[in-house]
Amino acid sequence: MKKDQLITRRRALIAGAAVLGAAGAAGTARVLTADRAAQPARSLPLTGPQASRALKPSAYRLQPIAGYGPPPNSTHLRTFVRREPFMRMSGRGRSMVLTFDDGPDPHYTPEILRTLREYDVHAMFFVCGAMAADNKDLLGEMADDGHIVGNHTWSHPLLTKLSRSAIRSELERTSEVIDDAYGEPPAWFRAPYGEWNRATYQIGAELGMEPLAWTIDTLDWSMPGTRSIVGVVEKQAAPGVVVLSHDAGGDRSQSVQALRGYLPHLLDSGYHITVPRRKYA
Repeated sequence: MKKDQLITRRRALIAGAAVLGAAGAAGTARVLTADRAAQPARSLPLTGPQASRALKPSAYRLQPIAGYGPPPNSTHLRTFVRREPFMRMSGRGRSMVLTFDDGPDPHYTPEILRTLREYDVHAMFFVCGAMAADNKDLLGEMADDGHIVGNHTWSHPLLTKLSRSAIRSELERTSEVIDDAYGEPPAWFRAPYGEWNRATYQIGAELGMEPLAWTIDTLDWSMPGTRSIVGVVEKQAAPGVVVLSHDAGGDRSQSVQALRGYLPHLLDSGYHITVPRRKYA
């Protein structure tokens, strides 16, 4: 699919999506809303710091990016810089967000996309630039299916150990790949290993991105077993949670099988699997 066709497709999908408000009290999370074709949009405020620091990282993981600067006609506004990432939704309804990091992987990502398509739900994919550059067709498939693609950096470094110029390079390079393959630049980013600092927030904001962490860590990168992953998600499921899983960085067959186990259970339990959208005020 050509880039102009992808952009047209994405704009049509976004037209019916719910929004994330960027205005509000200083230093606090704003408003996250979910996108689901079968129900009207509703505002869901995001609150709270990341519950805990990420555990020992996998051997192969990468980092985040999204969006290029402020919206049109608002260049006179100062860039708002957050002090903590969004980590959950809160509000009415039983909504959850599924996220997948480190891909896309040509072996595991297609299986995850097929499962999501089978159950007609959307998810977020925080891709690494080095992986995305070699698998642009999968980003196009994500665009066609209405998933959100965020930036997980180019090479998955520990951002808190990098210079500002190195952080910017990691994010910008990945954004360019996403823009080219997905049809628009990313609006969300996630720091590898869940490690953030002021420079990361500032540069992300300058690039027009919002930081997103997670509420439930499946620890699937450690290959604890399919039943263990399913158990973590089903036991900790609650309105507003953001689930962290992986579709690359090693053998992700357990992650693929676990999704097929817990997704129908969540839907049967009345949860709406949603994706956040952002809108500047």
